[in-house]
Amino acid sequence: MFNSKPISREARAVITGAGSGIGRAFSLELAGRGGEVLCADINLTSAKATAADIRKAGGSAWATTCDVTDLAAVEALAQTAKDRFGQPANLIINNAGIGTGGRPIGETSMDDWKATLDINLWGVIYGCHVFTPQLRQAGRGGIINVGSTASFAAAPLMGPYNVSKAGVLALSETLAAELAGTRVNVCALCPTFVKTNIVKDGRISGEQSKLASRVMAWTGVSADGVVLAALKALDKGQLYVMPQLDARTVWRMKRYAPAGYLQGTRLVSRLMSRNAKTAGKGEPDAA
Repeated sequence: MFNSKPISREARAVITGAGSGIGRAFSLELAGRGGEVLCADINLTSAKATAADIRKAGGSAWATTCDVTDLAAVEALAQTAKDRFGQPANLIINNAGIGTGGRPIGETSMDDWKATLDINLWGVIYGCHVFTPQLRQAGRGGIINVGSTASFAAAPLMGPYNVSKAGVLALSETLAAELAGTRVNVCALCPTFVKTNIVKDGRISGEQSKLASRVMAWTGVSADGVVLAALKALDKGQLYVMPQLDARTVWRMKRYAPAGYLQGTRLVSRLMSRNAKTAGKGEPDAA
C-alpha cells in the first residue's frame, strides 16, 4: 500500500544554501513539520547556526559544508545525508545561488558569467544528477529547484542571472517530464523579490545594487511565505510555483500578450540605463 502522507511531512531533506534566506526558511519549516534536515552551505558557520536553531526547537538537523560547483562535493553531500539519516534523502532542495547584475552584455565580466552559471545552474545540475537516481530507485520523493521570475522574465542588465535561472527552469521541466508516472515530484520555484541576502552577497555592481536593495525593501516578501507555497505545490505535484502576484502577472503577460511584454522590458531597460547615468554623475560606479 502506498504511503499517502505528504512528502513535506516526512522529509529527509538536503537543502543547499541553508545558512540564510530561502534555504534557512525551508530548513526551519521542514524540521517544524517533523522532518530531518541536512543543512548544507558554502559557509559552514551559517549552516551550523541554522541547524542549531532547529535543534533548540526540538527538531533534527545536521550541518555540513558543500561547494555546489564541485560535483565530487555534491556526491559527498549525498553520502553524508545517507550517513546522517540512516537511508538516502527523499527531498532535495537545490537553493544555493548568487545574484548578478548591473552591467550590459558585452561589459559583464567573464568571471561574473562563470561564477553565476557555476553556482546557479551547474549547482542545480549536479544536485539533480546525483540525487535523482536515488529518488527514482526509492520510488517516492521530491526535488525543489529554486529558480526565479528571471527564469522567464529577462530583465536588462542581468544577463548571467537570467541565463542561469532560465536553465534551472528548463532543467526542472525536463526532469518533471522524465519522472512522470513516478511518485517523485519536481517543483520549479520562481519568486520575484524575497527578503534575503542575495543582493548584499552577490555580484550586483554599483548603483544597480542600491536600486535592487531599495526595490527589495519596498516589494520583497518574507522567505517564509515563499517556502509555504513551494511545499504546498510539492505535495500536490505542481511543477510551477509562482508565489507572488507580480510573478504570475509577468508569466501570463509574456504568453498571452508578448508584444506588451516586450514593450515593458524595453521601458525597464531605458529607466535602468537612465538611473545608472544619473547616478554616475554624482559618484563613480563601484567595481
